[in-house]
Amino acid sequence: MRLRLGAHLSIASGLEKAARTAAQIGANTFQYFTRNPRGGKARAIGGEEISRWLSLRRDLDLYPVAGHLPYTVNPAAPPGRQRDFARLVLTEDWERVRSLGGEYVVAHPGRHGGNREEAIGHLAGLIEETVLAAPAGGPVLLLETMACQRGELGSLEDLLEVFKRLSWPPQVGICLDSAHLFEAGWDLRTPAGCDELAARLENYFGLEKIKLLHLNDSLTPLNSRRDRHALIGTGELGEKGITSIVNHSFLGSLPLILETNVEKYSDYALEIKKVKALLRNAAPF
Repeated sequence: MRLRLGAHLSIASGLEKAARTAAQIGANTFQYFTRNPRGGKARAIGGEEISRWLSLRRDLDLYPVAGHLPYTVNPAAPPGRQRDFARLVLTEDWERVRSLGGEYVVAHPGRHGGNREEAIGHLAGLIEETVLAAPAGGPVLLLETMACQRGELGSLEDLLEVFKRLSWPPQVGICLDSAHLFEAGWDLRTPAGCDELAARLENYFGLEKIKLLHLNDSLTPLNSRRDRHALIGTGELGEKGITSIVNHSFLGSLPLILETNVEKYSDYALEIKKVKALLRNAAPF
């Protein structure tokens, strides 16, 4: 199986530029924000740009490509302005990713004000109203595992409840995040720890539901419940943890997207080089 390794890039200056940046940093997959990550504005993308993008991504063999919803969206919000905004963004951006031929839409599961069960119900309901009501053949919505900060949904148990409420639809999957999992208490610094996570994933969801992995080191310690990314090999996971993850038979087979705190996108070339150096028996890239 060919290694799929890339990074989070910007499409603010155009899809073609993002594709060429991916090639320059040695990536063959990437993720982008569907709109401004701190606000609600989305850049208009015309048909000619989309056509050139689709041709270029084929030429550069960029796969899969994922759109990430902005951080301001709370899909677990109760009825009101926040929920209306979440519905609008999820509806528009799912269609936006579909029009670009993207495979995945990644979303943080959201936050609650104290009632976890109620928030999970709101999240499941919003997915039913939007993604499950959308035309067939579009991108898969991936709910991301989170660090489980106060009031934050995104533990494996939270996601399991969402899938049960939705009756396991094929339009919804899971995006893992190595830093978030570590910060939530999963010790991935050893092969045994990675095996334990994979066994839980298979038991809860079936491994076919796990589509993507955000490969990030963690600035904060195990079970810190604080979401802080670090450059590959420089954090609490360290080279030992990243090595365990990328060489794991399942976790290392997933498309890997870096979201480390680089100063500029070109710096991801070094991060990708670091990851490749930790691979023991990598298939051709």
